[in-house]
Amino acid sequence: MKEYLKEINGRMDKTIQSLEHEFRSINAGRANPALLERVTVEYYGAPTPIQQMAAINVADARTLTIQPWDKASLKEITKAIQASDIGINPIDDGSIIRLVFPAPTEERRKDLCKKVSKMGEEAKVAIRNIRRDFVDQLKAQKKANEITEDEQKDGEKEIQDVTDKYVKTIDKLVKEKEEEVLSL
Repeated sequence: MKEYLKEINGRMDKTIQSLEHEFRSINAGRANPALLERVTVEYYGAPTPIQQMAAINVADARTLTIQPWDKASLKEITKAIQASDIGINPIDDGSIIRLVFPAPTEERRKDLCKKVSKMGEEAKVAIRNIRRDFVDQLKAQKKANEITEDEQKDGEKEIQDVTDKYVKTIDKLVKEKEEEVLSL
């Protein structure tokens, strides 16, 4: 059972990490370099992440600056940002690209909160699917007479306790992100 719990915790931890990573990509009106993690630039024929081509800095709470190491890539970086789904129009001054994040409207904040809630629900579904997989394994072991009914019930209770812990963690993360979005 110890191996199961270790594997369950590992898989559920990955779900939490994935959720946190998704939350970083939500544009809540604050300048956040993580918003550019998914943006790639066609550079010498290969898609290249912006982080590998430029220094990305937070100039102030609402401004990101992107300073390419190769000035010739400035136009490609600008095009890639415009083509991405971050919804910010880059300002290119010839040596630096600035991304100015407007303060979100009340309606935009509510939409972001719905998006955060949806991500949280998807993470909970993933956690429950992990639980179901392991409970099914316990049932299969019981059916094959590898474990007793008491061991199966104890195992299911332990798995449920771990699941409840991770669901509470997700609820806490969602609440914190929603408060962050609404406080802008």
